[in-house]
Amino acid sequence: MKRATRTPYRIMIPVWMLCFPVTSLLAQSITAVSFGGSYARASQEAYHKPFTGETGIEVLLDDYNGGLAQIRAQVDAGSVYWDVVDLNLDDAVTGCDEGLFEFIDPSTLAPGVDGSSPQEDFYPDMLSECGMGLLFFSTVVAYNSALIGDTAPQTIDDFFDLERFPGRRGMRRIPAVNLEFALLADGVPVDDVYAVLDTEEGLDRAFRKLDTIKDQVVWWEAGAQPPQMLADGEVLMTTAYNGRIFNAQVLEDQPFVIVWDGQVLDFTQLAVLAGTPRLAEAMQFIEFASRPSSMARVGGYIAYSPVRKSAEALVTTHFETGIEMRPHMPNTPEHTRRAVRSDWRWWSDRGDELNERFIVWLSR
Repeated sequence: MKRATRTPYRIMIPVWMLCFPVTSLLAQSITAVSFGGSYARASQEAYHKPFTGETGIEVLLDDYNGGLAQIRAQVDAGSVYWDVVDLNLDDAVTGCDEGLFEFIDPSTLAPGVDGSSPQEDFYPDMLSECGMGLLFFSTVVAYNSALIGDTAPQTIDDFFDLERFPGRRGMRRIPAVNLEFALLADGVPVDDVYAVLDTEEGLDRAFRKLDTIKDQVVWWEAGAQPPQMLADGEVLMTTAYNGRIFNAQVLEDQPFVIVWDGQVLDFTQLAVLAGTPRLAEAMQFIEFASRPSSMARVGGYIAYSPVRKSAEALVTTHFETGIEMRPHMPNTPEHTRRAVRSDWRWWSDRGDELNERFIVWLSR
């Protein structure tokens, strides 16, 4: 029996659509990847939704806990489904060197409020070949005042003092920041931390200090965990991201207190995954996020500071509660008297080696 032939469908494209690139017709959304929780919600309100309102491009949000493993897997397989990702600078630089991210031309970023160029308006080191700085954040020590007696912790040394402050501690399950905290608590001056860490004796010293509290540590991996651990009384003190503690204080009325002494100040960058089929849309998103107004809006939802000079004056009060934001920002002179500025170059060079050593140390 002769099989009937089927007349092929013909797609009629209106003439007006020929004026636009095919990718623009197909790309209705991009996927932005962030660290989840209150920070992700602040990002959505501050610049994801306004970006969609201006461009019509929907921003889908995905969460991760940092690092390059998932990014490497997508790029190496040639199957990129993330488009824009939030990163620490050491990961942004390492990933750029490995070809995991697209180059970002600074001239395509938004000017400052006063018309200054991006290079003039961004603080030093905020722009890299493949990354655009977004905000300052810090890792701090925090405690639940309802669980503390008459004497409250004041310094990073108190976090390691199990005799004066008995109880479990929370720490992120990575070497970064923990090693810096350990040396500070062992008496190393702020300005000497990375010089000491750069020696084998210094690394041994940091791990020995961590040994003193190791059996009292509850390890966390996601930024939402420390506030919950404090609220549940699972730990007496914990390291945490300052913005997560701030949100628990003002939105959940939690009696948490931040110890700013010894904070490790860092900043995030946005990068675009190499090989994304939505490159034009992703770069539009980068430009929108680079605007001082976008960065300032983030600072109106969570206590993370803009990395552009002209954006700082735009941050005033918290959008939901009306409280003044400046006293809660990590990069103010009051909070940075004894702060360690995270050395991304050092961690970019030594990160893989120390991650392996940390895993071995944990298993002992």
